[in-house]
Amino acid sequence: MKLTATREDFLTPLQSVIGVVERRQTMPVLANVLLAARDGRISITGTDLEVELVAASQANVSQAGDITVPGRKLLDIFRSLPEKTSVALSTEGERVSLRAGRSRFTLSSLPASEFPLVDEINAQQTLTVAQGEFRRLIDKTHFSMAQQDVRYYLNGLLLETDGKTLRAVATDGHRLALCETELSAKAKTSQQVIVPRKGVLELQRILGSEGNIELAVGTNHVRAQIGDIRFTSKLIDGRFPEYGRVIPVNPSRIVEAERESLKLALQRTAILRTRNTAASGSPRGRGSSSSRRTTPSRRKPRTRSKSPTRARKSRSASM
Repeated sequence: MKLTATREDFLTPLQSVIGVVERRQTMPVLANVLLAARDGRISITGTDLEVELVAASQANVSQAGDITVPGRKLLDIFRSLPEKTSVALSTEGERVSLRAGRSRFTLSSLPASEFPLVDEINAQQTLTVAQGEFRRLIDKTHFSMAQQDVRYYLNGLLLETDGKTLRAVATDGHRLALCETELSAKAKTSQQVIVPRKGVLELQRILGSEGNIELAVGTNHVRAQIGDIRFTSKLIDGRFPEYGRVIPVNPSRIVEAERESLKLALQRTAILRTRNTAASGSPRGRGSSSSRRTTPSRRKPRTRSKSPTRARKSRSASM
Protein backbone atom coordinates (compact mmCIF):
# COMPACT_ATOMS: atom_id res chain seq x y z
CA MET A 1 0.00 0.00 0.00
CA LYS A 2 1.33 3.43 -0.98
CA LEU A 3 -0.38 6.79 -0.71
CA THR A 4 0.28 10.47 -0.12
CA ALA A 5 -1.95 12.94 1.69
CA THR A 6 -1.70 16.05 3.84
CA ARG A 7 -1.50 15.96 7.62
CA GLU A 8 -5.09 17.21 7.87
CA ASP A 9 -6.39 14.50 5.52
CA PHE A 10 -5.06 11.89 7.94
CA LEU A 11 -5.72 13.72 11.21
CA THR A 12 -9.38 14.67 10.69
CA PRO A 13 -10.75 11.12 10.14
CA LEU A 14 -8.39 9.70 12.75
CA GLN A 15 -9.71 12.09 15.42
CA SER A 16 -13.26 11.09 14.49
CA VAL A 17 -12.72 7.36 15.19
CA ILE A 18 -10.13 7.38 17.97
CA GLY A 19 -12.78 7.59 20.69
CA VAL A 20 -13.60 3.87 20.38
CA VAL A 21 -9.94 2.77 20.38
CA GLU A 22 -9.05 1.82 23.95
CA ARG A 23 -5.47 1.65 25.22
CA ARG A 24 -6.03 -1.71 26.92
CA GLN A 25 -7.86 -4.36 24.97
CA THR A 26 -8.49 -8.07 25.31
CA MET A 27 -7.55 -8.42 21.62
CA PRO A 28 -4.35 -6.68 20.42
CA VAL A 29 -5.91 -5.77 17.06
CA LEU A 30 -8.56 -3.63 18.81
CA ALA A 31 -5.82 -1.17 19.82
CA ASN A 32 -5.22 -0.62 16.09
CA VAL A 33 -7.13 1.25 13.41
CA LEU A 34 -7.78 -0.18 9.98
CA LEU A 35 -6.39 1.84 7.07
CA ALA A 36 -7.96 1.10 3.67
CA ALA A 37 -6.73 2.97 0.60
CA ARG A 38 -8.35 2.74 -2.84
CA ASP A 39 -10.05 4.88 -5.53
CA GLY A 40 -8.40 8.11 -4.41
CA ARG A 41 -9.67 7.87 -0.83
CA ILE A 42 -8.42 6.57 2.48
CA SER A 43 -10.81 5.27 5.15
CA ILE A 44 -9.90 4.79 8.81
CA THR A 45 -11.91 2.38 10.98
CA GLY A 46 -11.91 1.97 14.74
CA THR A 47 -13.97 -0.42 16.88
CA ASP A 48 -14.33 -1.84 20.38
CA LEU A 49 -16.68 -4.65 19.26
CA GLU A 50 -19.67 -2.61 20.45
CA VAL A 51 -19.28 0.61 18.46
CA GLU A 52 -17.66 0.97 15.03
CA LEU A 53 -16.64 4.29 13.46
CA VAL A 54 -15.47 4.72 9.87
CA ALA A 55 -14.20 8.07 8.54
CA ALA A 56 -12.81 8.84 5.08
CA SER A 57 -10.90 11.60 3.29
CA GLN A 58 -9.16 12.32 -0.01
CA ALA A 59 -5.71 10.86 -0.76
CA ASN A 60 -3.38 10.25 -3.68
CA VAL A 61 -3.35 6.44 -3.78
CA SER A 62 -0.63 4.89 -5.94
CA GLN A 63 -1.09 1.35 -4.62
CA ALA A 64 -4.30 0.15 -2.95
CA GLY A 65 -4.23 -1.98 0.18
CA ASP A 66 -5.41 -2.56 3.76
CA ILE A 67 -3.39 -2.64 6.97
CA THR A 68 -3.89 -2.02 10.72
CA VAL A 69 -1.58 0.17 12.82
CA PRO A 70 -1.63 1.33 16.48
CA GLY A 71 -4.26 4.05 16.67
CA ARG A 72 -2.95 6.17 19.54
CA LYS A 73 0.63 6.18 18.22
CA LEU A 74 -0.58 7.22 14.77
CA LEU A 75 -2.65 10.05 16.27
CA ASP A 76 0.33 11.35 18.29
CA ILE A 77 2.51 11.35 15.16
CA PHE A 78 0.09 13.40 13.07
CA ARG A 79 -0.56 15.82 15.92
CA SER A 80 3.16 16.48 16.23
CA LEU A 81 3.61 17.37 12.54
CA PRO A 82 3.37 20.97 11.25
CA GLU A 83 0.18 22.03 9.48
CA LYS A 84 -0.22 21.33 5.76
CA THR A 85 2.65 18.83 5.83
CA SER A 86 2.61 16.22 3.07
CA VAL A 87 2.83 12.68 4.44
CA ALA A 88 3.80 9.58 2.44
CA LEU A 89 2.61 6.24 3.84
CA SER A 90 3.84 2.87 2.59
CA THR A 91 3.93 -0.72 3.81
CA GLU A 92 7.02 -2.93 3.82
CA GLY A 93 6.14 -6.42 5.01
CA GLU A 94 4.79 -6.11 8.55
CA ARG A 95 6.00 -2.53 8.93
CA VAL A 96 4.34 0.75 8.04
CA SER A 97 6.57 3.68 7.14
CA LEU A 98 5.61 7.35 7.37
CA ARG A 99 7.63 10.13 5.79
CA ALA A 100 6.93 13.79 6.44
CA GLY A 101 9.64 16.28 5.50
CA ARG A 102 12.79 15.23 7.36
CA SER A 103 10.87 13.02 9.78
CA ARG A 104 10.68 9.23 9.47
CA PHE A 105 8.45 6.88 11.48
CA THR A 106 8.18 3.09 11.41
CA LEU A 107 5.23 1.33 13.08
CA SER A 108 4.44 -2.33 13.57
CA SER A 109 1.22 -3.62 12.06
CA LEU A 110 -1.24 -6.48 12.13
CA PRO A 111 -3.01 -8.04 9.12
CA ALA A 112 -6.27 -6.42 8.07
CA SER A 113 -7.89 -9.87 8.00
CA GLU A 114 -7.75 -9.97 11.83
CA PHE A 115 -9.68 -6.71 12.21
CA PRO A 116 -13.37 -7.30 13.14
CA LEU A 117 -15.83 -5.47 10.89
CA VAL A 118 -19.61 -5.10 11.03
CA ASP A 119 -21.28 -6.38 7.90
CA GLU A 120 -24.62 -5.22 6.56
CA ILE A 121 -27.08 -4.58 9.38
CA ASN A 122 -30.24 -5.61 7.48
CA ALA A 123 -32.01 -2.34 8.23
CA GLN A 124 -35.75 -2.57 8.76
CA GLN A 125 -36.22 1.14 8.08
CA THR A 126 -34.21 4.33 7.58
CA LEU A 127 -35.09 7.61 9.29
CA THR A 128 -33.96 11.03 8.08
CA VAL A 129 -33.46 13.56 10.88
CA ALA A 130 -31.81 16.97 10.99
CA GLN A 131 -28.47 16.76 12.79
CA GLY A 132 -29.30 19.69 15.03
CA GLU A 133 -32.59 18.11 16.13
CA PHE A 134 -31.04 14.69 16.74
CA ARG A 135 -28.24 16.24 18.76
CA ARG A 136 -30.86 18.10 20.82
CA LEU A 137 -32.57 14.79 21.62
CA ILE A 138 -29.32 13.34 22.95
CA ASP A 139 -28.25 16.50 24.82
CA LYS A 140 -31.60 16.66 26.64
CA THR A 141 -31.64 13.01 27.73
CA HIS A 142 -28.19 11.37 27.86
CA PHE A 143 -27.42 12.48 31.44
CA SER A 144 -30.20 10.22 32.78
CA MET A 145 -28.64 7.02 31.45
CA ALA A 146 -27.55 4.51 34.06
CA GLN A 147 -23.92 3.47 34.30
CA GLN A 148 -22.93 -0.15 35.00
CA ASP A 149 -26.37 -0.95 36.37
CA VAL A 150 -27.30 -4.61 36.82
CA ARG A 151 -30.46 -3.77 34.90
CA TYR A 152 -28.51 -3.69 31.66
CA TYR A 153 -31.37 -2.21 29.63
CA LEU A 154 -31.00 1.04 31.61
CA ASN A 155 -27.36 1.46 30.50
CA GLY A 156 -28.43 3.09 27.27
CA LEU A 157 -30.84 5.40 25.48
CA LEU A 158 -34.23 4.37 24.11
CA LEU A 159 -34.99 5.57 20.59
CA GLU A 160 -38.66 5.19 19.74
CA THR A 161 -40.72 6.13 16.73
CA ASP A 162 -44.48 5.94 16.32
CA GLY A 163 -44.31 6.86 12.64
CA LYS A 164 -44.60 10.63 13.02
CA THR A 165 -42.16 11.47 15.82
CA LEU A 166 -38.76 10.30 17.05
CA ARG A 167 -38.48 10.10 20.83
CA ALA A 168 -35.42 9.68 23.07
CA VAL A 169 -35.86 8.40 26.64
CA ALA A 170 -33.30 7.65 29.36
CA THR A 171 -33.63 6.69 33.01
CA ASP A 172 -31.46 5.30 35.79
CA GLY A 173 -34.38 4.32 38.02
CA HIS A 174 -34.34 7.61 39.98
CA ARG A 175 -34.86 10.20 37.24
CA LEU A 176 -36.22 10.14 33.72
CA ALA A 177 -35.57 12.40 30.73
CA LEU A 178 -37.67 12.47 27.56
CA CYS A 179 -37.38 14.54 24.40
CA GLU A 180 -38.97 14.18 20.99
CA THR A 181 -38.97 15.74 17.54
CA GLU A 182 -41.15 15.55 14.45
CA LEU A 183 -39.93 13.43 11.53
CA SER A 184 -39.76 15.08 8.12
CA ALA A 185 -40.87 11.82 6.46
CA LYS A 186 -43.22 9.31 8.06
CA ALA A 187 -41.55 6.13 9.33
CA LYS A 188 -42.58 2.77 7.91
CA THR A 189 -43.46 1.24 11.26
CA SER A 190 -43.36 1.86 15.00
CA GLN A 191 -40.12 0.64 16.58
CA GLN A 192 -38.13 0.74 19.81
CA VAL A 193 -34.37 0.21 20.14
CA ILE A 194 -31.91 0.75 22.99
CA VAL A 195 -28.53 2.23 22.03
CA PRO A 196 -25.76 1.47 24.59
CA ARG A 197 -24.18 4.27 26.60
CA LYS A 198 -20.84 4.20 24.76
CA GLY A 199 -22.58 4.51 21.41
CA VAL A 200 -24.70 7.44 22.58
CA LEU A 201 -21.67 9.38 23.84
CA GLU A 202 -19.72 8.77 20.64
CA LEU A 203 -22.70 9.78 18.53
CA GLN A 204 -23.07 12.95 20.56
CA ARG A 205 -19.39 13.76 19.99
CA ILE A 206 -19.46 13.47 16.19
CA LEU A 207 -22.85 15.06 15.53
CA GLY A 208 -22.88 18.54 14.02
CA SER A 209 -25.54 21.21 13.77
CA GLU A 210 -26.09 21.36 10.00
CA GLY A 211 -27.31 18.85 7.45
CA ASN A 212 -29.27 15.64 7.90
CA ILE A 213 -28.47 12.27 9.40
CA GLU A 214 -29.55 8.98 7.86
CA LEU A 215 -30.45 6.60 10.69
CA ALA A 216 -30.75 2.96 9.61
CA VAL A 217 -32.35 0.77 12.27
CA GLY A 218 -31.93 -3.02 12.21
CA THR A 219 -32.74 -5.81 14.63
CA ASN A 220 -29.28 -5.93 16.25
CA HIS A 221 -27.55 -2.75 15.06
CA VAL A 222 -28.18 0.91 14.35
CA ARG A 223 -26.17 2.79 11.72
CA ALA A 224 -25.90 6.52 11.05
CA GLN A 225 -24.23 8.29 8.14
CA ILE A 226 -22.98 11.75 9.11
CA GLY A 227 -21.10 13.32 6.22
CA ASP A 228 -17.91 11.28 5.71
CA ILE A 229 -18.36 9.45 9.03
CA ARG A 230 -20.27 6.20 9.39
CA PHE A 231 -21.40 5.20 12.89
CA THR A 232 -22.52 1.66 13.74
CA SER A 233 -23.50 0.38 17.17
CA LYS A 234 -24.87 -2.80 18.62
CA LEU A 235 -28.25 -2.61 20.31
CA ILE A 236 -29.07 -3.69 23.85
CA ASP A 237 -31.30 -6.75 23.78
CA GLY A 238 -33.84 -6.00 26.47
CA ARG A 239 -37.22 -4.49 27.27
CA PHE A 240 -37.19 -0.85 28.31
CA PRO A 241 -39.49 0.04 31.25
CA GLU A 242 -42.92 1.48 30.50
CA TYR A 243 -41.88 5.05 31.18
CA GLY A 244 -45.35 6.45 30.42
CA ARG A 245 -46.63 5.21 33.79
CA VAL A 246 -44.47 7.63 35.79
CA ILE A 247 -45.33 10.72 33.74
CA PRO A 248 -48.37 12.56 35.16
CA VAL A 249 -51.19 12.76 32.63
CA ASN A 250 -53.45 15.34 34.30
CA PRO A 251 -51.43 16.98 37.09
CA SER A 252 -53.43 18.80 39.74
CA ARG A 253 -50.88 21.60 40.03
CA ILE A 254 -48.59 23.18 37.45
CA VAL A 255 -45.79 25.50 38.62
CA GLU A 256 -44.19 27.93 36.19
CA ALA A 257 -40.86 29.64 36.89
CA GLU A 258 -38.31 31.72 35.05
CA ARG A 259 -35.73 29.25 33.79
CA GLU A 260 -32.51 31.12 34.60
CA SER A 261 -33.66 32.17 38.08
CA LEU A 262 -34.63 28.60 38.94
CA LYS A 263 -31.31 27.29 37.61
CA LEU A 264 -29.31 29.76 39.74
CA ALA A 265 -31.38 28.94 42.83
CA LEU A 266 -30.71 25.22 42.38
CA GLN A 267 -26.99 25.86 41.94
CA ARG A 268 -26.87 27.80 45.21
CA THR A 269 -28.82 25.10 47.03
CA ALA A 270 -26.56 22.34 45.65
CA ILE A 271 -23.53 23.84 47.41
CA LEU A 272 -24.55 22.17 50.69
CA ARG A 273 -25.55 18.81 49.25
CA THR A 274 -23.76 15.64 50.26
CA ARG A 275 -22.36 13.50 47.50
CA ASN A 276 -23.34 10.12 48.96
CA THR A 277 -26.68 9.33 50.57
CA ALA A 278 -27.75 6.11 52.23
CA ALA A 279 -30.84 4.22 51.15
CA SER A 280 -32.79 5.63 54.08
CA GLY A 281 -32.01 9.16 52.95
CA SER A 282 -29.67 10.03 55.83
CA PRO A 283 -26.52 11.86 54.70
CA ARG A 284 -23.30 9.87 54.64
CA GLY A 285 -21.14 12.49 53.01
CA ARG A 286 -17.67 13.42 54.06
CA GLY A 287 -18.68 16.59 55.80
CA SER A 288 -21.93 15.37 57.36
CA SER A 289 -22.29 15.27 61.13
CA SER A 290 -23.23 11.59 61.13
CA SER A 291 -19.94 10.55 59.53
CA ARG A 292 -17.73 12.18 62.21
CA ARG A 293 -17.67 12.13 66.00
CA THR A 294 -17.95 15.55 67.63
CA THR A 295 -16.12 14.43 70.83
CA PRO A 296 -13.51 11.71 71.03
CA SER A 297 -14.49 8.66 73.05
CA ARG A 298 -12.58 8.15 76.27
CA ARG A 299 -11.51 4.62 76.74
CA LYS A 300 -9.40 3.30 79.58
CA PRO A 301 -6.15 1.77 78.41
CA ARG A 302 -6.15 -1.97 78.57
CA THR A 303 -3.74 -3.62 80.99
CA ARG A 304 -2.39 -6.94 79.98
CA SER A 305 -2.84 -9.40 82.82
CA LYS A 306 -0.24 -12.01 83.39
CA SER A 307 -1.26 -15.57 82.84
CA PRO A 308 -0.95 -17.98 85.82
CA THR A 309 1.85 -19.88 84.08
CA ARG A 310 3.94 -16.76 83.53
CA ALA A 311 3.29 -15.63 87.11
CA ARG A 312 4.57 -18.93 88.52
CA LYS A 313 7.69 -18.74 86.37
CA SER A 314 8.51 -15.23 87.55
CA ARG A 315 7.95 -16.26 91.19
CA SER A 316 10.24 -19.28 90.94
CA ALA A 317 12.93 -17.17 89.25
CA SER A 318 12.93 -14.73 92.15
CA MET A 319 13.38 -17.55 94.68
